[in-house]
Amino acid sequence: MKKYLLLIFYIVLVNRLIAPVYADEYNPTNFRPQNSQVKIDVTNLPIIFIDTRYGAENTRIIHKDYAIAARMKIINNADGINYGDTLTHPNQTVDYEGWISIRYRGNTSFSASKKKPFQIRTLKTSDVEGKKDKVEILRMPKDNKWVMLAPFNDRSQIRDVLMFQLARPYFDYIPRARHCEVILDGYYYGIYVMCEKPSKGKYRLNLDDPGTSGDELTGGYQLEIDRDDEPNFYRSKHILKDQNGIPYTYNNSIVFQYKHPDYEEMLPEQLEYIQNHIDLMEEALASDDFKDPEKGYRKYLDPISFIDQQLSQEVSANIDGYRLSTNIYKQRDSQNPLFKTTLWDFNLAFGNAMQMGGYLTDYWVYQNTYVPEYDYKVPFWWSRMMEDPWYVEQLKARWQQYRQDTYSDNHIENTIDSLVNNLKEKGALERNNQVFDMFGSEWVWPVPNFDTVNTYEKEIENLKRWLKERIAWMDKQLGFDASNIQSLTTESNKIIDGYYNFQGVKINSFDNKSFVIVRYKDGSTRKYINK
Repeated sequence: MKKYLLLIFYIVLVNRLIAPVYADEYNPTNFRPQNSQVKIDVTNLPIIFIDTRYGAENTRIIHKDYAIAARMKIINNADGINYGDTLTHPNQTVDYEGWISIRYRGNTSFSASKKKPFQIRTLKTSDVEGKKDKVEILRMPKDNKWVMLAPFNDRSQIRDVLMFQLARPYFDYIPRARHCEVILDGYYYGIYVMCEKPSKGKYRLNLDDPGTSGDELTGGYQLEIDRDDEPNFYRSKHILKDQNGIPYTYNNSIVFQYKHPDYEEMLPEQLEYIQNHIDLMEEALASDDFKDPEKGYRKYLDPISFIDQQLSQEVSANIDGYRLSTNIYKQRDSQNPLFKTTLWDFNLAFGNAMQMGGYLTDYWVYQNTYVPEYDYKVPFWWSRMMEDPWYVEQLKARWQQYRQDTYSDNHIENTIDSLVNNLKEKGALERNNQVFDMFGSEWVWPVPNFDTVNTYEKEIENLKRWLKERIAWMDKQLGFDASNIQSLTTESNKIIDGYYNFQGVKINSFDNKSFVIVRYKDGSTRKYINK
């Protein structure tokens, strides 16, 4: 009997150790919040009601591996005041009401979080395999693919949205996002972010369906640098090496997941084309002629788009940057033959991590390709391009523009304050903390560069301080002197389009003794003497 009990104890212990979270994936409570008594009276945020139930005794279970059908209703009144009790307030504005498919999503954001993120699709009917319904949600353009991010290990609740807002002017496409509050099967689940998914779409990535020959074969394609945890992926032929040129013995190549088209939909000609195109790009980067504008990497990728990716990952010191959740896409050659990028996943950014130096403010994230102990290393692409003086000059010039536009000190401060005030205005933050105890849960790891965090206000204070230190270090590395061009920021909220000399020739950086003409995107210009 004793041996039998010991065996049971051993099995239970092992199961708890190897699967502390995934064992609960099929929990019929759908990961019900710690405090199930929290209710919404009134809020300034949109309220999203999701109902998986088909009768009082039949609560449907949300899974990670496949989707189930549910109903979704979004309340978003024009005056910005929304009520959780829809019976007492029956005449509220319904932003959307209809069928959706829903499943859990994410890797660390799922396994290490008590609040799970969702992936949803809007449907015509309750058939999850049936016709999708492209709809406008919360003033975001029509589509049927949506993501509900669940800020949990981001105690500020704003890191993803902050990054998207700061970077939006520089990319062809950045996901739109809206904070909201979620009620699932009658239980309050806290603050979520309803967000567009980086995907093919009329108002998202401008991608055609590829054909099988000619120009149609060349696009469009979307790939994501990520893990090898999907059944089908493409592994780079380029073997990553350490700083001494010695190949790594494990996880030594880049993994590409197929996002558009899905692997199951791709024809042999299309797979061969996009794999070969990746090979050619990496061969050009690794070649002796990599700096050559005709033979090198500029033949295959858009350097400004990759600079924008680099500056976004660096200013946020995103530990997942470059190596995970990094989308690259290619249109047809007749539209644009070069790979471009967009952004995704910044919950472990802006100092919010101990691992991989994420809390530091004085290092380059792209150099994490030389950290052997970390899985899924940073692609060698950016390290290689930083060996090209032309690329470095473009990077510095772009940073000059960033620092006078959305990355100016004042604009960053105002953006953070605006996002925070939106979450605090009608008690959403307080309700969210009541549900998940954001500052007392065991998941919270100490971040050395942050002061002890025990309040939301301290978290925001730390975030602001970290960003100031990070940007000051980047200014020094990239040659930006705010005191020299402070007068440019007096043009209120104008976005700079470029810098020119007095002959009208576009210049990439400031000469300490030059005259500069600043051209704004609204067409206006201003002369400036760089003292």
